[in-house]
Amino acid sequence: MNLRVRVVHCGDQRWYADIDDADDPQPDDPFWYVDHCRSQPQALESACAELRLLAGRMVRGDEINRVLEVTGVPV
Repeated sequence: MNLRVRVVHCGDQRWYADIDDADDPQPDDPFWYVDHCRSQPQALESACAELRLLAGRMVRGDEINRVLEVTGVPV
């Protein structure tokens, strides 16, 4: 699996970040996301920390799920 971090500026005062499969043509169901970050560095740091956790789970052979699979709520 080829995961990627995406950071997006949403409006004047918030940043959004998610982690998704780079080969997924639709970015509507990520493996993880965070919204309402106050800065781009904060969003990027949060996403990178989560990416390290996801990578560790994948190395152990754990299944990782998309947000929609876990919550049932679309992002």
